[in-house]
Amino acid sequence: MTTLLSAGVFVFCCSACAQETVLWSDQEKPIVEQIRGLRKLDDRVRARTTTGLALQIRQLPVVPNKLQLAGALANLSTEGDFGHDTLQEVTATLSQALREQPPAGKPGEPDELYVELASLVRYEHMSAESDNAQFKEALTRLEADDAKRQKADFALSDLQGKSWHLRELRGKVVLVNFWATWCPPCRKEMPDLQALYDKYKDQGFVVLSISDEEAAKVSPFITERNISYPVLLDPGRKVNEAFVVEGIPKSFVYDREGKLVAQSIDMRTRSQFQQMLAAAGLN
Repeated sequence: MTTLLSAGVFVFCCSACAQETVLWSDQEKPIVEQIRGLRKLDDRVRARTTTGLALQIRQLPVVPNKLQLAGALANLSTEGDFGHDTLQEVTATLSQALREQPPAGKPGEPDELYVELASLVRYEHMSAESDNAQFKEALTRLEADDAKRQKADFALSDLQGKSWHLRELRGKVVLVNFWATWCPPCRKEMPDLQALYDKYKDQGFVVLSISDEEAAKVSPFITERNISYPVLLDPGRKVNEAFVVEGIPKSFVYDREGKLVAQSIDMRTRSQFQQMLAAAGLN
């Protein structure tokens, strides 16, 4: 997942590496370099590499960098489908690092790494144990966020000027996708979204793909990639805020009754999107 805030875990790790604002030990440096190169790997190689990195991080001494590396790996490990076992190893590593050096967090607000762990448990169905109050707060926060998404409504215009109102699409299966032109995982999932749109659009399937960028940047990008599903503009980020979108890509599937039945916290593959649509009755 690509974070929208410069203080996000992945951004911190990679930018810190480049700017040498973090002092990495000789044991940590190879791990840092491999994390930075994960997106360049074939998915099968990336899965094996991710599993190996999770085990290497788990064996590091208990130092602050260990927690940052565990968080950075977790942040990248949901970009697609690298297998349940791989993601469980990543989850176990993050959970261990949080137990060893629990971050303080802010009053009334769980640290972002507890939110990351809670997201892995709630949305990716991973197993993790924590008796830290911040973890419980994070789970409660995610539940509240989902309640907001269930109630959310919007009316936005697409690149052709047509207005789309979410509540007026009852009777259709709707996938709301948040993305940006600068986001690598967003770009990677777009061909699969297009393929599924082509497959199901005659069965009442609608994709509403929302960007907070300007039309002058989005339009040529969409034209170049031959995207035909509706692309909506949210330059004021009001809809992003209504859906509590802090990192992209994110996707939400509503069934024909308007019930939120599936969602992703990151990039999805075609088969993963297919599973989400199956929850809304599209097979």
